[in-house]
Amino acid sequence: MHSPEVLAWWWLWLALLSGVAVAASCGLRAFLPLLALGLAARAGLITLRGGAAWLTGDLALIALAVATVLEIVADKIPVVDHALDAVGTVLRPAAAWLGSFAVLSGWPTPWAQLAALVLRTLALTVHGLKSGVRLGSTVTTLGAGNPVLSLLDDVLTLLLVAVAVFASLAVLALIPVAVWLYLRRRRTVAFAAAGAHPAQPGIHSP
Repeated sequence: MHSPEVLAWWWLWLALLSGVAVAASCGLRAFLPLLALGLAARAGLITLRGGAAWLTGDLALIALAVATVLEIVADKIPVVDHALDAVGTVLRPAAAWLGSFAVLSGWPTPWAQLAALVLRTLALTVHGLKSGVRLGSTVTTLGAGNPVLSLLDDVLTLLLVAVAVFASLAVLALIPVAVWLYLRRRRTVAFAAAGAHPAQPGIHSP
């Protein structure tokens, strides 16, 4: 397999890794991952699929920023956080579908859409675990430990989004390496071919 083909496979797998990280992060926060992806794409750090390019627009970023702040603040208020989790049962898997679809830029249609549908189940699983832990904290600490858990959710969400962004950047770092390996392989093949057909004695070039 030639180096460009290897790079293409790396691109697909790293894009899938980004999708997994985004889907998992959306299971914790619906809007923060989408905001981070929009800002990263706006800064040129990642490339989103054409259908998700609207995440980089001014209105989208402002709306996501407001929604992110409201979600983060509400999640730190006992009782309100449980109401937010109830809404998140629908909202967070939907955000996971959009976010994971956005980062699967190297995947063709309809595989990107299908992969995003599968990954949204990951967000629902993470959301269910988060809700269960939060309910246990409410019972055992009367809600006093919920803000601490919420802060940990914020940190974990940012870490997962960072994995998604930098997994894509890793592909850019591999491009020069792949080109060098490809050129080196071509030169090796050329030398081997020249050695297999040595010049005949007594025959000189005009």
